[in-house]
Amino acid sequence: MTATPPATARRSPAALVAIGAGAGVLSGLFGIGGGLLMVPALVLLVGMAQHRAHATSLAAIVPIALVGALVFGRAESVDLVAAAVLVAGSLLGVQAGARAMGRLSGERLTLVFAAFVIVVALAMLLL
Repeated sequence: MTATPPATARRSPAALVAIGAGAGVLSGLFGIGGGLLMVPALVLLVGMAQHRAHATSLAAIVPIALVGALVFGRAESVDLVAAAVLVAGSLLGVQAGARAMGRLSGERLTLVFAAFVIVVALAMLLL
C-alpha cells in the first residue's frame, strides 16, 4: 500500500518547492494546513516514507500557518480568542496524535489517513 522509497531516493528541491507552494495555496485558500496535499505528494512524488511524510508536513506547516495568520490578521479576520483556545486544545491533541501515529505501521497509517480524507470529503459534500 505505502510507497517504499529506495534507499537512494533523491529529494528533488524543485519537487519539494512545488509541493510546498501547493500546500501554501491550499492553506491560504481553504485553511486546511496543506497536509492533505503535502502528505500524499511527499509519499507519491518524492518517495518519502509515510511516517516521515506526516512528520515533515507537520513541521512545515508551522511557518505556513504563521504567515497565513499574519496576512489574515492584518485584515482583522482572525478571532484571537478562538485561536488561543484552539491552540490550547491542539497542543494536547497533537501529542496524542503523534503517539498514535508512532504505533501504526506505514500501511495502517496510509489507510487511516485515506479514510480520514474520505470521511471529511463526504461530510463536506453532505453538510
